[in-house]
Amino acid sequence: MQKKILVTGGAGFVGSHLCENLLKKGHKVYSLDNYFTGSTRNHIEGVIYIKGETKEIKKLIDFEPNMIYHLGEYSRVEQSFEDIELVYRLNKIGTFEVLEFARKVGCKILYAGSSTKFGDGGLGRDASPYAWTKATNTELVKNFERWFNVPYAITYFYNVYGSREIETGKYATLIALFKEKMRKGEPLTVVSPGTQKRNFTHIDDIISALIKVGEYGYGDEFGIGHEEAYSILEVAEMFLGMKKEEAIKNGKLIMLPERKGNRMVADVMTEKTKSLGWEPKMKLKEYINKLRVNNWE
Repeated sequence: MQKKILVTGGAGFVGSHLCENLLKKGHKVYSLDNYFTGSTRNHIEGVIYIKGETKEIKKLIDFEPNMIYHLGEYSRVEQSFEDIELVYRLNKIGTFEVLEFARKVGCKILYAGSSTKFGDGGLGRDASPYAWTKATNTELVKNFERWFNVPYAITYFYNVYGSREIETGKYATLIALFKEKMRKGEPLTVVSPGTQKRNFTHIDDIISALIKVGEYGYGDEFGIGHEEAYSILEVAEMFLGMKKEEAIKNGKLIMLPERKGNRMVADVMTEKTKSLGWEPKMKLKEYINKLRVNNWE
């Protein structure tokens, strides 16, 4: 059955892939995006694009969706200290308005939470403005179900990579940033100590899980992440094909000072997502090896 589906952040990295796949499934897909990190280059033919902030959702959306995928929030940790007013507007005010809209039209909402709240044994939830807004938003989503019977599912991404990542500027993602630096022949930069571990998950695995959770999942703790974890230094070494000491000696790697909010570990929980029949298929090491063979060797 065709559904009307609204994707906030639909012109972004993850959102554009989600829109594309929902469209292939025969749904009528709408995107609401403020183009803060989204781009018209990510537009998919057949998707209906609406420009604006989520805090204006009631004015901008003149139809009743069957489902909302709420991905359209500020999503960077270290940069959020500089952008705290923007973070609050997009993540707190905007998400409240999206929930109010979902309540009034009576549709399910899938909220893209942040795995930062599970970092360092739970201490990560207060480590940055970004992490705090995302963690408290998951509580608000759950309370809208308790208070107003708004059906919901909450997902948690773990370091997404793949096509359409932001490659340059302060909002670039790690894998895309490394790819761009390798392309330009520039040294890779790693924030000290470099031993902080991440679970890197390919965009195709993220999207297949999002669609399953959107269709069949209810409640919290739908983690979407690959169980293999690598330190940032290990990822840099994969790209360079050499160890840290050799890379530094050859001017291929630069270690940067430590930064606030940089969690060391995150617990990956995928049991509920896997119970829907999902499994991650793409491995980071294989992805990087293909890049090396096709581009740098």
